[in-house]
Amino acid sequence: MLEYLWAFIIGGAICAVGQILIDFTKLTPARILTGFVVAGVLLSALGLYKPLIEFAGGGATVPLTGFGHLLAEGIRKAVDEKGWLGILSGGLTASSAGITAAMLFGLAAAAIFKPKDK
Repeated sequence: MLEYLWAFIIGGAICAVGQILIDFTKLTPARILTGFVVAGVLLSALGLYKPLIEFAGGGATVPLTGFGHLLAEGIRKAVDEKGWLGILSGGLTASSAGITAAMLFGLAAAAIFKPKDK
């Protein structure tokens, strides 16, 4: 039960940082989202994100920083297996299931619901 609490606290804290950036800076949402992905890559490269995932579970893997970590780990694994060519293929290979799911759910939502004109 405690692991769910920590996942909620850590995931909420990451999202709260994003909300603070939206509310108190002039950064666009696209820059904030990109910054979170890059932060996940950098924290993964420094070896700091994996312990956070082991501690917080889904609270650390679900936000965009977790996507950055997934890309970095995919590239690291592909470089070990394929050499330098893994830089080009590793990130997409590691994240392909999540990207495909997002595309299919988006397509299903677009087919089911009609947008309202403003």
